Amino acid sequence: MERISRDDMFLAICKEVAKRGTCLRAQVGCLIVKDNRIISTGWNGSPPGKPHCSDVGCIIENGHCIRTIHAETNAIGFAARYGISTEGADLLTTGWPLCLTCEKLAISAGIRNIVRL
Repeated sequence: MERISRDDMFLAICKEVAKRGTCLRAQVGCLIVKDNRIISTGWNGSPPGKPHCSDVGCIIENGHCIRTIHAETNAIGFAARYGISTEGADLLTTGWPLCLTCEKLAISAGIRNIVRL
């Protein structure tokens, strides 16, 4: 039996996480990894308890859907909500280019490296 590399494992998991996305425009997955362990996941979709694009449609402003949270923001938000430190972690995403707001949030959260998968 051949063992897959961590990078290949993270890529496969990130692609699966993206399938949870509920925006009709794109499905993006994100992992936050620290010490080679996944500490948070995120996908693009509406905030908890709010209607999803897949149920009620997108709200488009300036060419972007504003109903959804980006996968990267979702992953960082989950970690913050549950008190999981992201200091020194890596952020892996299937979305690229990373929007400026997500990049600034990742830097502010202490994420040391952003990797496009």
